[in-house]
Amino acid sequence: MQEKNITPRLRLQPSEHRFILILGDIAAAVLALFIALYLWSTGDAWMNFSMEFLRTRPDAWFYFLPVIWIALMVDNYDLNKAGSLKLTLKAIGLAIIVASIFYLIVYFAMPPQTLPRRGVAYFIIFVSILTLIWRLIYVRIFSAATKSRRLLVIGAGKAGSTLVNILADQAQPPYSLLGLIDDDPEKLGAEIRGYKILGDHSQLLTLAKELGVTDLILAISGQMNHGMFQNLLTAQEKGLQISTMAQVYEELLGRVPIELLDSEWVVRSFVDQAPLGGIYRLLKRLLDLILTLIALIFFIGLFPIIAVLILIDSGRPIIYSQERLGRGGAPYRIYKFRTMKNKADMEKEAMVTAYNDPRITRLGKFLRKVHLDELPQVINVMKGEMSWVGPRSERGELVAVFQQNVPFYRARMLVKPGITGWAQIHQRYAETIQETAVKLEYDLYYIEHANLLMDITIILRTFGSVLGFKGR
Repeated sequence: MQEKNITPRLRLQPSEHRFILILGDIAAAVLALFIALYLWSTGDAWMNFSMEFLRTRPDAWFYFLPVIWIALMVDNYDLNKAGSLKLTLKAIGLAIIVASIFYLIVYFAMPPQTLPRRGVAYFIIFVSILTLIWRLIYVRIFSAATKSRRLLVIGAGKAGSTLVNILADQAQPPYSLLGLIDDDPEKLGAEIRGYKILGDHSQLLTLAKELGVTDLILAISGQMNHGMFQNLLTAQEKGLQISTMAQVYEELLGRVPIELLDSEWVVRSFVDQAPLGGIYRLLKRLLDLILTLIALIFFIGLFPIIAVLILIDSGRPIIYSQERLGRGGAPYRIYKFRTMKNKADMEKEAMVTAYNDPRITRLGKFLRKVHLDELPQVINVMKGEMSWVGPRSERGELVAVFQQNVPFYRARMLVKPGITGWAQIHQRYAETIQETAVKLEYDLYYIEHANLLMDITIILRTFGSVLGFKGR
């Protein structure tokens, strides 16, 4: 008699969760726009709600309010944050504050009667309410989906232990972890973070059926025996979802596990797949130039003010330059507003910057908090030495040290360094070799997955970091 297959359950991947989340936010924002237009029209002295009203009264920019709202919410599309009610409330609150402040600035800067005060106010009120309702629904859906995905980790070595620790540290883990499977008899019955090693490959299918397992994550670093391989194939045929540890690591953390990878991964990811192709580089350079033109306006306007404040606070020089390594290890000189106290400090600026670093001036602390010290780097972007988005540039001395202590460190130089980047928005500063390794994991994830949408998302999230005074 043929054994009955395990009934497949609806399993959404993290990218699908994120798509549903964004789709719900878009729907809430569009509905809020419609309500705002309707309420605005009811109090309009010229005409009621009609196609004529929609064509003539709101300016074209008014219809882009949903896009602006989604941009303000971009930092909350991390599934760990989105699955937390506390972090969701914080994100919506910050978006409301930023939107209100920005509109007030524009409102008082524009001539009277040129902006629809009531229309924007209605939009902000209703988009906040509707987004909050949708996010509450999503949190419940996410929690239910988490409980329905029942997981066994295959392998209790370094890779399996790392994965269990990651899942245990997640505020909202996407799986309900049941335990581990390993063929080492000495590990049977042992625990990792409270999760037991339940058996070996011969018990895999029985345990999967008894525990209602829906997902298996393969975390075997060494060679897999034939019995384990055969049972994994059978489990997949019966409807279980099988993923690799590296794949789940990337999905959960947005970085690659460099301590668990080999040189073949570098060849496969950065040579065979030829990341960052020609069309993307062309579009990226175009985006760099557009943003640089906008930033130059701010640079020209803010330079006299910042220059005077630096002179008053700590004297000369106002801007300093320092040699860094760019794409392919090519040296170039980076430009920044000076935030250190003296020349000796400036020469060591690229070295580790500690929390409350005594070398930083009083004004320098503020410039770093809002990242205005980076503004002169628009010159480097304009010259093509840097991009707006990419790994942080480093001095040659540091690169030599990191190459000896951090696997695959040189691979981050496959692309231009950036003013901001995937690593910069996830981890502020690295003070140790271990923290540098974590930043490299983010950098390599960016290089492997980079696209124009990802670049735009990083820039928007950097804007949120500036508003949140998260620099150091």
